[in-house]
Amino acid sequence: MPFGWRLPVGLGVLIALTGATLCSLAAGPPGLPAWLKAHVGEGDGQIAPVVLDKARALYQRKVSEGAVRNPCYFAMDATRPHDLGGSRLGRRFYIICEAEGSFRAISAGHGGGRDLVGLADFSNGRRCVRNFGNATDSELTAGGAYVTGEAASSFKGYYRASAGGDAVLMRAFLKFDGEGETANARERAIGGHAAVLLRGICRRRDPTSPHADQDGYVPFGKLVNYAAGRSDGCTSWSPSDAQSIIAMVRDAPTTLYIYPESGDIEAVARAVEAGQSPSRAGLYWNAACLKNIGAPRFWRKETLEPILARYRQAHPPPPPQQPPICRESMPRQAGLKE
Repeated sequence: MPFGWRLPVGLGVLIALTGATLCSLAAGPPGLPAWLKAHVGEGDGQIAPVVLDKARALYQRKVSEGAVRNPCYFAMDATRPHDLGGSRLGRRFYIICEAEGSFRAISAGHGGGRDLVGLADFSNGRRCVRNFGNATDSELTAGGAYVTGEAASSFKGYYRASAGGDAVLMRAFLKFDGEGETANARERAIGGHAAVLLRGICRRRDPTSPHADQDGYVPFGKLVNYAAGRSDGCTSWSPSDAQSIIAMVRDAPTTLYIYPESGDIEAVARAVEAGQSPSRAGLYWNAACLKNIGAPRFWRKETLEPILARYRQAHPPPPPQQPPICRESMPRQAGLKE
């Protein structure tokens, strides 16, 4: 029996306004291929019905518009846990190729947000996302519709490879184009990339390097894989997954739907405030993360960007400084001193 027949009028209106549908409680949207139904659900490695429904609708719309021709599409459920502890990561990013009959669930990082001491705290932990938003410089994840754009690689520096010798970190960045609340994705520099960086950067003398600066120095640091950590608002993957995903869309853009959008977030927050279980109200949020965060919040750019501007004015960045010279600067011989 549909839940709507038993709900109070006010709560029924809430559900209608937020666009939540009872398909989120069913075994999947109508017309779903039989093989894909096995991957629908809220268990590990499964995709929640409402997330698949919205991701599929976005993909089909963009295909009909001629904006996408890739046989695969992506989805992400940012309400699910990320860092599970014990070196385990939650699988909440989905690669769906209906033409090939394939489905894959992998891990993906979320935006860490920020704590502007004295003004606003919209930071996120490693496990679950509480704060979402679309303000520039907020470092928050914004749910909604995206289409993958071009990929560009940038030189980050050298590091000591595990097999010995030095290696170059060239990190590829997959740009996203959004619409609606995510329309400022380019302005925010939102995209996807591998969760790797160099820490403890110093400058090493290597004038023969094609990456040397005018004084003959190159950046050198320690390679860090932060796949279990947070991003600056982008979607981050393990190095191997990032390489595979970017190769898939390099010459054939596709869609990415990230759940939840602002309407979903605010509806769940209202239900929690009213003492209602979101699932009983026909809404979806991962139960483990909802218990962890209490209630989610969406920070609109119209509200948050003025706060960020005041914080920048009160805390101007220090003048840029060059990293120190490496203690041993002979090329191919010295690593970072720890």
